[in-house]
Amino acid sequence: MNPKDLAKAIDHTLLTPNVTVNEVKQLCKEAIEYGFAAVCVPPYFVKEAVKGLEDYPIKVATVIGFPMGYSATPAKVEEVKRAIDEGIDEIDVVVNICAIKEGNWSYVRNDIDSMTRAAHLKGKIIKVIFEMGLLETEEITRLCQICKEVDVNYIKTSTGVNGMPATVDMVKMLKAQVGKEVKIKASAGIRTYEDAIQLINAGANRLGTSAGTKIVS
Repeated sequence: MNPKDLAKAIDHTLLTPNVTVNEVKQLCKEAIEYGFAAVCVPPYFVKEAVKGLEDYPIKVATVIGFPMGYSATPAKVEEVKRAIDEGIDEIDVVVNICAIKEGNWSYVRNDIDSMTRAAHLKGKIIKVIFEMGLLETEEITRLCQICKEVDVNYIKTSTGVNGMPATVDMVKMLKAQVGKEVKIKASAGIRTYEDAIQLINAGANRLGTSAGTKIVS
């Protein structure tokens, strides 16, 4: 895969807690220059990113319940609705790991389903972040099944804040569970062209990274 095609699979990401408006503007300029699939910014900067990319085909994404995932479901749903109102195209939401570890699967399912319905009602893409480094294999399997049942668009390996970087084994595990029914986004620790290509070859459809310009240069 050549760098230009690879760029089309990258979510150009900036989610540090000290992001500035000028950094978001630069992120958008880089996305235009390199042809990235999307930019992913904090909810606070959604309007700025939407404004910066309004004349371009690049998507704007934000995060919900980030990075812990244990916000109450109604709060997450309101975050989703607010982001949509502000012009978002894609939404990356964090699962409630506390509920998973408690084995409260009805809560987990309702949490994911509620956010997915809110996104799909307005025709938006939803990516569910698993935080795989904190989960057991059987928990990942159950999450994959829920995501297939409620028609999630993507499952995502991690936030990059809690847990492990994306690995080829993680992507292969998810691919084995969901096949072509749900797309896969690998995220965290992707720093080189070689990293990116290995994850794409393993089955990732999208990559989340803050090193996009370095990877495709």
